[in-house]
Amino acid sequence: MVQEEKAGALPILILGLACFASNISVRAVDPMLPLIAGRFEVSLHDAAWLATAYGILYALAQPILGPLADAFGRSFLVKLCLAGMAVSFLACALAPSFPTLLVARGISGAVAGGIVPAVFALVGDRVPYASRQFAISRLVIFVITGQMGGAAISGALAAAAGWRSVFVIAAILAGAVAIAAFVRLKGEGETRKRFSVAAAARDYAFLLRDRRALIVYGTVFCEGLFMFGVFPFVAPTLASRGDAGTIFAGLCIASYALGGLIYGLSARHVIGRLGPVRMMLAGGLVVGACYALAALPVPWLGMAAIFAVAGFGFYLLHNTLQAHSTELTATARGAGVALFASFYFIGQGLGPVLSGQIASGFGYSAMFATSAALTAALGIVSSRLMRRL
Repeated sequence: MVQEEKAGALPILILGLACFASNISVRAVDPMLPLIAGRFEVSLHDAAWLATAYGILYALAQPILGPLADAFGRSFLVKLCLAGMAVSFLACALAPSFPTLLVARGISGAVAGGIVPAVFALVGDRVPYASRQFAISRLVIFVITGQMGGAAISGALAAAAGWRSVFVIAAILAGAVAIAAFVRLKGEGETRKRFSVAAAARDYAFLLRDRRALIVYGTVFCEGLFMFGVFPFVAPTLASRGDAGTIFAGLCIASYALGGLIYGLSARHVIGRLGPVRMMLAGGLVVGACYALAALPVPWLGMAAIFAVAGFGFYLLHNTLQAHSTELTATARGAGVALFASFYFIGQGLGPVLSGQIASGFGYSAMFATSAALTAALGIVSSRLMRRL
């Protein structure tokens, strides 16, 4: 392992647990949307706004959280946001109405937005670029297992104990990790600069004028839009094929994360064999092929297998982009990584709206087929643009 991962210098376990806690609820809502819709007597497409609220508020918080991390320290921001997550998850569990749940879900997205970008920026500060993509892949394992656990457990837990129990468990977990972070995660040696709205605006303007940054941000926006818009509609897709139930949907979505976990464990070999540009191309083509298969009337077990391969393909592309995002600027790395996360979650927030419109008009198979074509095109175009830099 790299030197910066030694205890006392960069507590990877605490950072990993923070990433795990912040991702436990990202996909947890998707498999239980039918239950939430039934409880509050709203349509499934209205309930899908819970995914949009989380993603959009996550994204909108980034231009603020990035400069705050640069000014007050990334470690401080991680600890503050973990505590905020615990409170917001509890508010979701106690929500008496759908609008209240929507607001609480949006707030949880905003505070969760301060964790993973700040953690990756810490890695960018302390891990040399030659080792950084591998180091990030170690943390990505925590991110993925959080998403995988949230999706798999929420479906079963919601069916057995109700959807509110999922948010209670998430709140307890976030609170426990927050306590551990306040004890173990120290901010000594972190570079800080005075917070200034004008300086933050200059940093963002600089990034948005950089051609490489525009390619990275544009690609990650399309990732979220094309690849994740289908997730809230996995449950109704399976129901239309005779496999109703939140448990089946949760297992399928968790399989996507399982594919990412396999990538994380094999990252050193994959990175060495393919290299960044070919990883981007392969990632888009693999996910595109998988979504094309998902458009066919396959049973839930086949869908789970398809999603596992798609998850591996997604991280071929995404992990490459994540490593590039830490190198866009060394003087405002927090802002650079935060803007990356902002574009990513804007795409994720808008994805369900786009996918929902396609599904409403043409059906779920057409929704998957459209995502397949757009994702494959994304891999081809983004890899060619990156090769020219």
